[in-house]
Amino acid sequence: MNHSGKVDQDDIVRARNVLLASGRRTPREEVDAYRVLAQVSPASYLPRLARALQRLSYDSGSGEKHASSLALCEEAVAVARSIDPAEPARADVLYGALDTCQRELYTVSRHAEGLAMRAEILAISRAQAELSGKPVVKGLREWAAGLSEEGRYAEAADAMTELVAAILPDGPGSGGLAWSLLHWVAALHDAGRSSEALAAFETLVSMEAAEATNDRGPMACHLYSLIGYAQMLDTHGRGEQAALVRQEALVLLTELADTGERKSWSGYQASFWAVLLTFSGAESDRPASDGPRPPSGTAPMQWSPDAKRRYFDSRHALREEADALASRATQDPDQHLAELVRLHRLLTIRSAVYWENRTHLFAERVRSLFDDGVGLARQLSQHDPAEGTRTLARILIDRATFHTAAHEFRPALDDFRQALSYLGEAN
Repeated sequence: MNHSGKVDQDDIVRARNVLLASGRRTPREEVDAYRVLAQVSPASYLPRLARALQRLSYDSGSGEKHASSLALCEEAVAVARSIDPAEPARADVLYGALDTCQRELYTVSRHAEGLAMRAEILAISRAQAELSGKPVVKGLREWAAGLSEEGRYAEAADAMTELVAAILPDGPGSGGLAWSLLHWVAALHDAGRSSEALAAFETLVSMEAAEATNDRGPMACHLYSLIGYAQMLDTHGRGEQAALVRQEALVLLTELADTGERKSWSGYQASFWAVLLTFSGAESDRPASDGPRPPSGTAPMQWSPDAKRRYFDSRHALREEADALASRATQDPDQHLAELVRLHRLLTIRSAVYWENRTHLFAERVRSLFDDGVGLARQLSQHDPAEGTRTLARILIDRATFHTAAHEFRPALDDFRQALSYLGEAN
């Protein structure tokens, strides 16, 4: 561009030569060329510039994220906004730019701005869905997760209810329905809509049962859903129904112990277990109010970096707190043993989710935590048979699901049977 503000013809020629050259151009060269040409032909080149800026933000040519990633993403959004609203491609280009930018905003802890962009994404999606007549509005899941992290549970529950209503009629064929149902159950539960949460959980259980029966899904996922459903029924005072659900789980786990899975699966069932494990500990696992909490019922990949960091880093403080409490619990179990068991369970759950999210060899990383938790719960049951025995049963069930996730079905069955005996539900 020359001093008068007009685009220099030499710059235009160079930009076109860069784009027409047969060799591989770098992301930076592409952006520089589109910046020039977008001033000459905005309808043709503004969309290309926006997309090129997004590519440059995560590919500097060295295989690493660009040092100015957020600034490039924000420029991409500004470019996309400047596209003529009459251009048919504008909505898709703006959606993509906003989506990339909101992720960067969450990465640098600018949650409010990130959530505002998710709201704008949702508005674009609603308009597109209305025009196309398609029932599914893209971005609802991410919007709900952001709302949950901010403690806006009622809105999150409404968003997930809308999403599930749109995708449920198509069934589980795509593979994503089960994860959406998990998120829906948790969002309803966090919003205090217990009856709806239980009904949603029953929908998940029924779907997993049908998938396992027809060899379209792992028996293990059906088992985890049954166990999670029983725990929620207990939480809401429906003990008799919970006992019946646990009997269904016993039948299923007995078959797993006898024959294993009916067919081989890719391994996603361990992630399914980890999400339900996180949810099962959520009642006593609320992070401090001065920061985001992971959205219940979702995998760590859907958490913001802040929420993930707070959740996983808290393992160290929990370990120190539990270690400090252990000696006091030995000297005065009446005052400290129950709290020690609670803290150790939180540490076990967070550690299990942390390692499952990082390695398929997670079992050896957390096995001793599950074993130590059972040992502590046995001490509590001997000291306080009334409350301690139910706690022991719950922690034995935790370990049974861990053994299942590690494909150790016989030890899982042994733990589950013990748990049922402590609950007075053994056959």
